[in-house]
Amino acid sequence: MSKLKSARGLTVLDRMALIDSIKESLAEGTLEIGDAVRRLRVEVTGLHQSQFAKMCKISVRTLVHIEHGEGNQTLKSLNAVFRPFGMKMGVVRIRRDTV
Repeated sequence: MSKLKSARGLTVLDRMALIDSIKESLAEGTLEIGDAVRRLRVEVTGLHQSQFAKMCKISVRTLVHIEHGEGNQTLKSLNAVFRPFGMKMGVVRIRRDTV
């Protein structure tokens, strides 16, 4: 049985909170891009890879590569999978920990 939750039964507020949580994990570096895309696809939309790829106007193969962290994806492809959730790839300042 998969550890990922289904999108079924989530309220709009639940989905928004889940998206925010995934955004934070990405920004903190505790979640890889591929894992984030898979969680967004499965937990927020509940779509199969073929459905989600079609919605994002990318190939299923590209989506599989993104989710598995394989290959060297273009910004266009990455932005296509994040756009439905109000996100896009960007540059962020590296936080330097003070010791």
